[in-house]
Amino acid sequence: MAERVQQPPAKRLCCRPGYSTTCRQGQRAGGTVCGGSGSGQGGSSKTQSPESLLDIAARKVAEKWPFQRVEERFERIPEPVQRRIVYWSFPRSEREICMYSSFNTGGEESASSGENVDETRLPFRRGIALLESGCVDNVLQVGFHLSGTVTEPATPSEPEIVCSVAISFDRCKITSVTCGCGNKDIFYCAHVVALSLYRVRRPEQVKLHLPISETLFQMNRDQLQKFVQYLITVHHTEVLPTAQKLADEILSQNSEINQVHGAPDPTAGASVDDENCWHLDEEQVQEQVKLFLSQGGYHGSGKQLNLLFSKVREMLKMRDSNGARMLTLITEQFMADPRLALWRQQGTTMTDKYRQLWDELGALWMCIVLNPHCKLEQKAAWLRQLKKWNSVDVCPLEDGNHGNELPNLTNALPQGAHGNQDSGTRPHRTVFTRAIEACDLHWQDSHLQHIINDDLFTNYCYHDNTENSLFDSRGWPLWHEHVPTACARVDALRSHGYPREALRLAIAIVNTLRRQQQKQLEVFRNHKKELPSNVVETIQNLKQWISWQSCEVNFNIMVACFAGARTILVFFRKPSCFPLLTKFQTLFHFPQSGVQACVKALSGGPYSGLGELIYRESVPMHTFAKYLFTCLLPHDAELAYKIALRAMRLPVLESMAPSGDMSRPHHIVSVVPNRYPRWFTLSHIESQQCELASTMLTAAKGDARRLETVLETIQKNIHSSSHIFKLAQDAFKIATLMDSLPDITLLKVSLELGLQVMRMTLSTLNWRRREMVRWLVTCATEVGVYALDSIMQSWFTLFTPTEATSIVATTVMSNSTIVRLHLDCHQQENLASSARTLALQCAMKDPQNCALSALTLCEKDHIAFETAYQIVLDAATTGMSYTQLFTIARYMEHRGYPMRAYKLATLAMVHLNLSYNQDTHPAINDVLWACALSHSLGKNELAAIIPLVVKSVKCATVLSDILRRCTLTTPGMVALHSRRNSGKLMSLDKAPLRQLLDATIGAYINTTHSRLTHISPRHYSEFIEFLSKARETFLMAHDGHIQFTQFIDNLKQIYKGKKKLMMLVRERFG
Repeated sequence: MAERVQQPPAKRLCCRPGYSTTCRQGQRAGGTVCGGSGSGQGGSSKTQSPESLLDIAARKVAEKWPFQRVEERFERIPEPVQRRIVYWSFPRSEREICMYSSFNTGGEESASSGENVDETRLPFRRGIALLESGCVDNVLQVGFHLSGTVTEPATPSEPEIVCSVAISFDRCKITSVTCGCGNKDIFYCAHVVALSLYRVRRPEQVKLHLPISETLFQMNRDQLQKFVQYLITVHHTEVLPTAQKLADEILSQNSEINQVHGAPDPTAGASVDDENCWHLDEEQVQEQVKLFLSQGGYHGSGKQLNLLFSKVREMLKMRDSNGARMLTLITEQFMADPRLALWRQQGTTMTDKYRQLWDELGALWMCIVLNPHCKLEQKAAWLRQLKKWNSVDVCPLEDGNHGNELPNLTNALPQGAHGNQDSGTRPHRTVFTRAIEACDLHWQDSHLQHIINDDLFTNYCYHDNTENSLFDSRGWPLWHEHVPTACARVDALRSHGYPREALRLAIAIVNTLRRQQQKQLEVFRNHKKELPSNVVETIQNLKQWISWQSCEVNFNIMVACFAGARTILVFFRKPSCFPLLTKFQTLFHFPQSGVQACVKALSGGPYSGLGELIYRESVPMHTFAKYLFTCLLPHDAELAYKIALRAMRLPVLESMAPSGDMSRPHHIVSVVPNRYPRWFTLSHIESQQCELASTMLTAAKGDARRLETVLETIQKNIHSSSHIFKLAQDAFKIATLMDSLPDITLLKVSLELGLQVMRMTLSTLNWRRREMVRWLVTCATEVGVYALDSIMQSWFTLFTPTEATSIVATTVMSNSTIVRLHLDCHQQENLASSARTLALQCAMKDPQNCALSALTLCEKDHIAFETAYQIVLDAATTGMSYTQLFTIARYMEHRGYPMRAYKLATLAMVHLNLSYNQDTHPAINDVLWACALSHSLGKNELAAIIPLVVKSVKCATVLSDILRRCTLTTPGMVALHSRRNSGKLMSLDKAPLRQLLDATIGAYINTTHSRLTHISPRHYSEFIEFLSKARETFLMAHDGHIQFTQFIDNLKQIYKGKKKLMMLVRERFG
């Protein structure tokens, strides 16, 4: 018997009232292996024998009853019975162990993700490898406690590690784990996996003992004393202080330990009050989620959070209570994210990726509260928690920043608390609102139970005129409920491991929508006659009978049905499911019924997503239309293209059509015009639209008429430049396949799409712009010389001047392009002429960035080159910087135009201004080069540029460098036509060098005073070296010694307060 007090889990108090020596007769203190006598598994036996009644009963008890209840029910439990209960209490399935030891368990979610996961690195796979390599040893089961050692083999970088592993279990679930490896993760480590699988796969090799309290009950006083003393002796360093403390408390009659009947036993199994669930490290879940959120979507944190959500769904599918527990921990960390308060304070929106995580969080809570078999008290607890989170100020809204503007998508819930409230008074709906409202839903409806539990209906009553008939004319059940609510039920059934029931309900919803659609189609045909008379008024009237349900007729349920395709296919293999399979094939069979359904969908008006008129914010049909297009194409190509072209619409991104132009009506005008709804899946929807267009382009290859139609549809309906660019690239690849000749029509389509991208991104920032321009030139080259000439003629509508000259014209005039196009001399000249014209136009428009490119492109044409040079001269005095002018001047010298280079250098000097402390300015090299060029041209040119240098440069070291270079050689030594000069050096006492010398000396004096204003002792030595360079310049003048001496004396007088510095000046200069 056992009594329960507040103790750690798996350490309930165990004792045996009425114990006597007679109870020990026939009982053994030793242990037996798990697969010993009476084993129902027969692990080592090759023959199958019937399971004993003892094993059958023990297995059922081990699965459902805590061992404490067994002890309370029976005063004495025979040892063989205890052993079989303990034996069957360990988990027998590897599936749960796998689920708790890796993100990826090989299920349908992981298989469909397309991720390249190295499974050998997963803890579960590593655990199997350790088990199979014989690394598990010393395995011992004492009651409900399993222990052993797992050896991690040595690696080139790590030594061998022996990990001690301990596992507690109860009712076929692992309730706690500890491992010496110190693993800090959400899931079990490989060592825990290895020991668990050892027990599952090799139970006959595990020595099994009863709980330690049972063994102690069998000992007399002497044996107990010997047992305790030996235990203390073996582990005296660890347990001696604790042993002494416990001994003192036991010997004290008034101690707390003596007030409690019995003593804790960690091997005795769980208490009646203990929750029976698999071990989940809550602290690690919280830490991991907090870490992922703090990374702000970087380093794959979004992927990791999605994997955690997938793990929650996996737990729900296994009907594991830890699914809701884990989601609660995740939600708490999401609510504690400091960015929520920051975004609210700043009035900014969260990123789309982060928003999608919140949407998934809300969807998971919908699945949890819609669990068809959850207890009422459990749902009440979830409701309280959801309301608590919902009331927090920073809780994200369901509809983003638009608040109450968007329609209430769950206002048709039967027991919705806010269903009939006016939109102006309805409170803000958060991401948890739908889950809160779903708590009012139930599964007790008799008709709903019939739908999800039965495949065939023989006794049904059909009333054609009854709107809410429970069956259709064929005897198939119908389910009348708001579509999002019904879809939520399907998702909940799938998520909780009821794929058969989910499929049945999905088919019932599809049948209901088909019946409603048929009736609505008849109403629409009657209203359509009135449409041409007064279009706007009729459209507003149509809005009254358009609902979100009708907008989602052909889409939401398809998602619900096909989202679990693998599950459905496996489900259909069972013979009992053949009736459902027949119904499913009838719904979507091609070409017979499928063609008819598609024709009906095209004429379905606003009640079909493929109708001619649809609501502006209706759900698009791209994915479903792609499926229909692929299926219909071999049977009815015309209908396939009609479906796909109609589905290309994305009216939510289209502007409102003019009221007077209804010749080609495309969508019903929104009641709230020009409002852009907050669709958090919009980027995904646009990518699906792009895939549909790409599929049509591929299928239409070789058909000019089809390609033209598809091109018009793409240009009209796709609004994302990146997606149009992707389509252009796809078309180019398809048109230029290696195993066939290029398809010129498809190439032209690719070019047209590329031109549209150029126009869309011309005035916007796009980091892929240069890639797009280069690709367009490549595409135009493949189309032919006329395409290149065309884009150069209209360059101003496609490219910036810089792009046109540096990329387009340069590529067109390259040798590779000429060779690729096989141009003759006449064609080459015409193409080059267009390129030069483009270059000159760009230079006129943007001389700062295009002048040099224009000069380069016009080198081989004298007139064009002179024109480009004149453009540079005209822009030099106004818009061009000294850097650009120096660059062009150097180019001119390189091309053999030194006088033009000199002219541009003098113009550049006018714009330059170097202050006294800019001795590392990047323009210094240009100034030195300009002076060297002038010096080489002759005395007159040098005399002309020196006044400009003196005016623009105030840096003493730069001026002294120029001065020194001018005195080394004679001006014009290598002049024009290689004529040698007289060889006489220029005098420093005469112009122009006298002016430069005076300016240099003055610059040194001014710089010295500027430095001394804020000089610090650590710069004293540097200052002395500066004065040494100044003295060298002073001494170049005939009276320089006197000037420098006076300069030093003035410094001593003015800055006599800086005694240490002046002492250094005296030591160096006297």
